[in-house]
Amino acid sequence: MKKPNKGRLTETLKHIRRDRELLLLFIPCILFYIIFRYGPLYGLIIAFKDYSVFSGVMGSDWVGLKHFIKFFSNQDFWMLFRNTLLLGFYTLIFGFPFPILLAILLNEVRTKWFKKSVQTLSYLPAFLSVVIISSMIIDFLSPTNGLLNQLLAAFGFEKKYFLVDPAWFRPIYVISEIWGTIGYESIIYLAAIAGINPTLYEAARVDGASRFHMIRHITIPGLMPTMLIMFILKTGSMIRIGYEKVLLLYNPMTYNVADVFSTYVYRKGLLESNYSYAAAVGMFEALVAMTMLLGANAISRKIGGKGLW
Repeated sequence: MKKPNKGRLTETLKHIRRDRELLLLFIPCILFYIIFRYGPLYGLIIAFKDYSVFSGVMGSDWVGLKHFIKFFSNQDFWMLFRNTLLLGFYTLIFGFPFPILLAILLNEVRTKWFKKSVQTLSYLPAFLSVVIISSMIIDFLSPTNGLLNQLLAAFGFEKKYFLVDPAWFRPIYVISEIWGTIGYESIIYLAAIAGINPTLYEAARVDGASRFHMIRHITIPGLMPTMLIMFILKTGSMIRIGYEKVLLLYNPMTYNVADVFSTYVYRKGLLESNYSYAAAVGMFEALVAMTMLLGANAISRKIGGKGLW
């Protein structure tokens, strides 16, 4: 009698031989994560040390939770936590529905040239760097020659200094994030719509259902699994706000609403060379993000019965 483990091993080897071409294509992806995601995890140990470039990681003095305690007792901690959470939350709540809506609308368009034109224009920001997008925002909102202020002046309103007004920073950031991501995220939902059985639409059309009813009762339920997965992923990355755009758009006038964990890590780690303290802040941010991801997945499994795992 064959052992169960040997049988499973044989079955696994059979699958590897069958899918060897696909596995070979997957090797660059595995190498990317090993080199740039899992490899650097070794460096997190400096969060528990007084790291010195000359002493090295292992030669630096062990200080335990010193840097974490210092960060939690810092007067800027709650400001950074609030700003990071609010920017991520607003981006999630207001930005999540737009790609879904765009995908549904594009799916209903029957004029091919118009559909392709809208797709191209909406996807265009994905090809632009954060620096270019931020420069466009700064020029667009310029108090002197900015297009928006010129329109305000043309209608008799006073010009506004948008980027130095703390009340405008979060709306500007969220709108720019929606503009930058709506195109390529809608492709995911268009692919999900293409996977819906077309006979469902034909049966609904025969029964006299309108296009609105088909969207409501066929398209949206068909998108629900994809929507749940995307929502979980976005919730997990909600607090992991990239420092680039915030760094390019904020200024001393808006620090109290714009400064987030990532910009704080940038200042402490690269500008002040306080590597251990910056690593501790980055680790705390990652732990919060992981907790939110696990929580979102658990809630999704409980409500919808599906999750990432």
